[in-house]
Amino acid sequence: MNKVHVKTGDEVVVINGKYHGQQGKVLAVSPAEGKVIVEGINIITKHVKPRRMGEVGGLVKAESALYADKVQLVCPKCKKPTRVGHAVKDGKKVRVCKKCGAQFE
Repeated sequence: MNKVHVKTGDEVVVINGKYHGQQGKVLAVSPAEGKVIVEGINIITKHVKPRRMGEVGGLVKAESALYADKVQLVCPKCKKPTRVGHAVKDGKKVRVCKKCGAQFE
């Protein structure tokens, strides 16, 4: 089982590639593939065939998955891309910002 450093709902920034520097919210995480789907990033055009009566087909724009190591978490306090550290607070393991020490929810 593979671990991914981001969770669904996290704010991330793309650190390399075509979408370098763009921010978005994580919509889905696939630890088995090591990929994430980020809102508004890596848009592809899919050809959709109508399946039922009355349903329309055509070209649909959708977000595609990209590797999780291409994204970095954005700290809610300092608003900078940061690595994720772990700390134990009140008996629970929590994620913390490596730059300012703020806790991620």
